[in-house]
Amino acid sequence: MKKFIAIALLATTVAACSAEQVPAAENSDVTEVVDVSAVDVAEVSDDVKVPVFTGPAGSEAIGISGYDAVSYFVGDGTPTEGSNEHRVRYNGVEYHFANAENAATFQAEPAKYAPQYGGHCAWAASNGKLAPGDPKLAKVVDGKLYLNFNETVQETWNKDIPGFIEKADKEFPKISPDARFDDA
Repeated sequence: MKKFIAIALLATTVAACSAEQVPAAENSDVTEVVDVSAVDVAEVSDDVKVPVFTGPAGSEAIGISGYDAVSYFVGDGTPTEGSNEHRVRYNGVEYHFANAENAATFQAEPAKYAPQYGGHCAWAASNGKLAPGDPKLAKVVDGKLYLNFNETVQETWNKDIPGFIEKADKEFPKISPDARFDDA
């Protein structure tokens, strides 16, 4: 019986230590314990295996730097930051969404909303290279999301979008799925 009580006490202590304490209400001294590790992450997978930009080595593996992939396709297409409360893991990469509706939309058809070339720069991909894609420098072309590295690169890419997409579609598959932009 003593062992059971000790194990139960230890489990409660570990759970309390991993929980985040947040104010229960504004202007309140009462703190509510919220176990953020208990937030479910939907899992979706398909046969697509490509290098995905999730930041430099050692950073969190969050696609599109935490921006909501669906936000590019709805309303006026303004990129919106996602939230840790609404997330979907697609092929091992976590994506964040501004709301539950966008998360469900992505979960139903992730390949439709995930950025092309794993979120790497579309222009760099056309040259067989990896470079980070900036979520604020994005364009939806023929129902697909493309990101660019910076404004100068985007200006170049804008001069021949169909040509660069055609080249990238040929060059990007030659890059190892395990490659990272910071491997060089």
